[in-house]
Amino acid sequence: MNIASFKVIIVEDVKLELKGTEEIFRQDIPGAQIIGTAMTEEEFWPLMEKELPDMVLLDLGLGGSTTIGVEICREVSRKYPDVHVLIFTGEITNERLWVDALDAGACGIILKTGELLTQNEVQSVMNGRRLVFNYPILEKIVERFRQSVVGETRRQEAIIHYEIDEYDERYLRHLALGYTKEMIASLKGMPFGVKSLEKKQNDLIGRLFTPEERIGVNATRLVVKAFELRILDIDHLEPDED
Repeated sequence: MNIASFKVIIVEDVKLELKGTEEIFRQDIPGAQIIGTAMTEEEFWPLMEKELPDMVLLDLGLGGSTTIGVEICREVSRKYPDVHVLIFTGEITNERLWVDALDAGACGIILKTGELLTQNEVQSVMNGRRLVFNYPILEKIVERFRQSVVGETRRQEAIIHYEIDEYDERYLRHLALGYTKEMIASLKGMPFGVKSLEKKQNDLIGRLFTPEERIGVNATRLVVKAFELRILDIDHLEPDED
C-alpha cells in the first residue's frame, strides 16, 4: 500500500502524549489519515466497528495496566488480520512485555525514546514488513545476539578442548536436572549402567579439574564446573524426550 494514503487509529491513554503522537503523523508522515483516537479499550472497539483502519498505533500501558494493550493487539490480529498493529510504548525496560506483544501479532515495537516514531518505521509496516523496531530495541537485540554467539562459541571450544561427547553432555545435563545415576542409566539410548556412569563421572572429573582440584569433587561440584566452563548452557537445560 502506498504510504501516501492510509488510515490510522491511535490508542494512547495520556492526553499530552496523544496530542504529540498526532502531531508526529501530521508533520512527519504525510498522507496518514487519523480516523480516530482512543484513550481506553472501551473507546477503541467502537472506532474499529465504525471504520476499519489500515494501521493501529497502540500504546501498551493503558489505564495503568500493561496487559490491556497486549490483549487488544491479540484481538485485532485475530479479528482483523489485514490491519497492521504497531506498538508505540513508554515501557522501555519491560522486555517480557515486548515479547508478549510480538506473540500477540504486533508488526513491530517503537519505544518512546531515542528516535521515536519516523516515516521509515511506518512505511515498513505498511509495506507488510514484520519485526519493525527503533534504535533502542535494535541495540538490545544486537547485544543479545552478540552474547549468544560468544557464549555458543565458548561452549563449542570447551566441548572440543575437554573432548566432551554426546554421552558426557547427556550425563552432565541430567545430573544438573537432579537425575540420579539410576535414572540416567534408564534413559532411552543410554548404553551405560550405574557402575559405568560412576566411571564416567570419575573420568569427567579427571578431564575438567586439575590434579590439585580433584580431591573431594562430587556430582554437584562437577555440574557447577560444567557450567563454569560453558559445557552446559543453563538457558537450554532440558531433559531428553521420552
